[in-house]
Amino acid sequence: IADRQEGIGVCGWILVSLSFLLVLITFPISSWACVKVVREYERAVVFRLGRVLSKKAKGPGMILVLPCTDTFIKVDLRMVTCKIPPQEILTRDAVTAQVDGVVHYRIHSAVSAVANVTDVHSATLLLAQTTLRNVLGTQSLAQLLAGREEIAHSIQATLGSATEQWGVKVARVEIKDIRIPMAMQRAMAAEAEAARETRAKVVAAEGEMNASKALQQASMVLAESPAGLQLRYLQTLTTVAAQNNSTIVFPLPINMFGSLGHKSIGG
Repeated sequence: IADRQEGIGVCGWILVSLSFLLVLITFPISSWACVKVVREYERAVVFRLGRVLSKKAKGPGMILVLPCTDTFIKVDLRMVTCKIPPQEILTRDAVTAQVDGVVHYRIHSAVSAVANVTDVHSATLLLAQTTLRNVLGTQSLAQLLAGREEIAHSIQATLGSATEQWGVKVARVEIKDIRIPMAMQRAMAAEAEAARETRAKVVAAEGEMNASKALQQASMVLAESPAGLQLRYLQTLTTVAAQNNSTIVFPLPINMFGSLGHKSIGG
């Protein structure tokens, strides 16, 4: 923005005086052209002979604009939601992906938004696309899928520092969707399935080991108490008879098991 301390010159003051005199002569008809209404969510940047009239935009309410010498531009200060189109990126581990997002921003300085950039909304959108590609290109696919929140904050900080001189405040950045090739999806699914199978086999092996240790302890207890073996045999018969009544059980003498136990101990 040019230095506003410089005056508009003698000719400028003459033109402004003539414009003001024209307003007084044609009053109240001229009030329809001179009085403008600015809404609560708007600000008006007034230019007098091509120069910004003040460092701060005018409004809300009624403002006075002189004919022939003054022009004004209204700036909307409400929050703007900008959708970033899908961007083709290459991650750090050489995986292609399409990523789109949403940027929420608003204009906090109407004078900067008008005087420092031609089209603030288009410039913000293009800068958001470039920043999204640059930031995501430094991340791996795993980081991209797992750390969306941290990546969004990084994009917001980079985008906010670049748009500060445009009078734009970036409120929030969200990564909306991440699409990877179908072949990569199948490879990731196969890798996840193999990892689950590996964990299942490890759990099954640990269960077998724990079961063998429990059986070893049980055999030591039964060896110390022969009556416990007979009770366990009777309990097994009761369980089989309760679960399946059509099962035919041929009981063997308990002494046979006792003699087998003594032989195993002696042998």
